[in-house]
Amino acid sequence: MSDSVSGVSDSETAYAKINLALHVRKRLPDGYHQIETIFAFLDEGDVIAAEPGEGIGLRISGPFADGLSATGNLVLQAANRLAETSKVKIGAQLHLEKRLPVASGIGGGSADAAATLRLLNRFWRLNHSISALAEIARPLGADVPACVTSQTCRGTGIGQDLTRIPDDDLRDCVALLINPLVPVSTAKIFAAWDGVDRGALQEGRVMSAAQSGRNDLQKPAVALAPILTHVLDLLEQCQPRLARMSGSGATCFALFDSRVEAENAERRCRAAFREIWTMIGRFR
Repeated sequence: MSDSVSGVSDSETAYAKINLALHVRKRLPDGYHQIETIFAFLDEGDVIAAEPGEGIGLRISGPFADGLSATGNLVLQAANRLAETSKVKIGAQLHLEKRLPVASGIGGGSADAAATLRLLNRFWRLNHSISALAEIARPLGADVPACVTSQTCRGTGIGQDLTRIPDDDLRDCVALLINPLVPVSTAKIFAAWDGVDRGALQEGRVMSAAQSGRNDLQKPAVALAPILTHVLDLLEQCQPRLARMSGSGATCFALFDSRVEAENAERRCRAAFREIWTMIGRFR
């Protein structure tokens, strides 16, 4: 059993997602964008738990629960989709412990939905493979299939065409996540992208591809949330192997060779910003 929420029969971690690089290539007629990205996942995140019950229900707790709907949540959409596609007749009462900031570019609802699929696959004893769950997840959102696998991979298309890539050079890194608690709209960030294709993501090992890459959403995000400039500048001063914004923001990350370096950078950031959320983790 994964990280447990007290008093429940089974639970699963919704692992925090990082886009080590995110290249936006073009807008598509359906409103999505063609992208190339490197997905990587940390060993911590929200926690979704299940216990027996009539029907499918959800309650939400945790430091970032405020304002989240327990009826229109992507967790319920994922649970209902799995039940429908698998012809499940029994129920489950779900509990989401929201530990990560909302609208933060590190998985959020996508990771929660993905963890729900993995959890209920086990809880309902369906025995779907991870690849089958990722296929079931496709209508739930662009990032959900990658979050189902929660493994380092390259994402193309709208982010759902996944290729597993070796991540030996990432395993020794310690990641520091910093969020200034300024929510940004993914739709607004993508809408503000300038439409310029700045080229393909490099092939090869994870770290070299990430370091030579970029996040094409970082510039429009900084324009909408200028505090991100200060966060990124401070992270760069801490001399990480890589510092960048993840996804559409507003979470920024820095990769270090040791936990001590990450903790020192975390202290500097906490001293510099009055309102801030931080997390230190290793890659799965």
